Amino acid sequence: MLGGRAIALPLPESVYVSDTDNNRVIKWLEATTEGILVAGGQGSGNDITQLLHPLGVVVDALGTVYIADCINNRVMCWINGASHGDIIAGANVEGTEANQFYYPIGLSFDRHGNLYGFDERNHRVQQFKIEHN
Repeated sequence: MLGGRAIALPLPESVYVSDTDNNRVIKWLEATTEGILVAGGQGSGNDITQLLHPLGVVVDALGTVYIADCINNRVMCWINGASHGDIIAGANVEGTEANQFYYPIGLSFDRHGNLYGFDERNHRVQQFKIEHN
């Protein structure tokens, strides 16, 4: 791991780490010596298989991982076991409009399932309703 920046603890036996400088998110299970790649890890970039300086990470009850993909100015979700992510908000360029980010760095859920993204350089927090299909 190189430059870990954020962790999520969805279950007592697992830890998700935003491995920022390696452009990936790793899941660690209790009593293991090696992590499991859950997002990114395909080099740096803006493809849906890639991350670029991921920071905040949260995991929902279904095991879906949500990532503040900082330099790409987007929030992505990776369904458990997926080989690529889906863009929830943002679009690879900074912006000031609703559904745009300029350096997202942190994420959190409220008890109603709303996702909040801290948009550092726009000095705001945005809220997103997550629909599960």
